[in-house]
Amino acid sequence: MEDEQLAVFDEYGNRLGVASRSEVHIKGYWHETFHCWLAHYDEICGETNIYFQMRSDKKKDFPGLLDITAAGHILSQEKIEDGVREVHEELGLHLTIDELLSLGIVKGELIHRDMIDRELTHVFLYSKPVAYDEFQLQSEEVSGIFRSTLQDFKALVQQTREEIDVEGFLVNETGNKDFIKQRVSYHHFVPHKRSYLLEIIERISAHL
Repeated sequence: MEDEQLAVFDEYGNRLGVASRSEVHIKGYWHETFHCWLAHYDEICGETNIYFQMRSDKKKDFPGLLDITAAGHILSQEKIEDGVREVHEELGLHLTIDELLSLGIVKGELIHRDMIDRELTHVFLYSKPVAYDEFQLQSEEVSGIFRSTLQDFKALVQQTREEIDVEGFLVNETGNKDFIKQRVSYHHFVPHKRSYLLEIIERISAHL
C-alpha cells in the first residue's frame, strides 16, 4: 500500500508528477483523495443523521477512532469516479458514482507524528437511508459504523458541546454485529481540522 503511486500537485491543484504514497506523506505533497459521507434526513425525527466509520484496531494510523464514512486515495492512473471502490471495499455497499452527489473539492491538512497529509479531497454525499444490516465491513479497515445527528456533530466540532450521543454497531470476533449506544467526545474522532469538518457539515446541510 505504501508503494501505491499517487499524482502530486501544488496547493493550487496543478499536477506536478507522481510519487509513492509513503513519499507523499513524508514530504507533505498535495494529492487527491475520495471522501464519501453517508447522511440523510429522517422525516420521523425531523433530524439529519450523519454516519461515521470506526477505524479498525489493525490500522496503522488512528486505530479505533471515528472517521469519514468511507475514504481513500486516488491512484495516479485513476479517475475521480474510481474512488467509489472505497464504498464497496470498506462498507460493502455497491453504490455507483451516479448515485452520489458531488460536494466539490475541499482542501485538508492533517499533520500527525511523521505524517504530513495534504489532501485535495473530492467530497461526495449519499443521501438515502442505509440500514445497519446492509453494511458488510472490511474487517482490516473498519470495525463498526455509528451515527449522530448532524446538529450534534456540528456542536461538537464548534466546541459548544463536549460530548454527543452516537449509536451503531461494532463487529465482534464471530463476525456478528453488536449494537451500541454511547457518548463520545471530540478525541474519539480522527483529528481532522475543525475548519475542514465545518465546511463538510455546511455542504451537507445545503443539500439536506
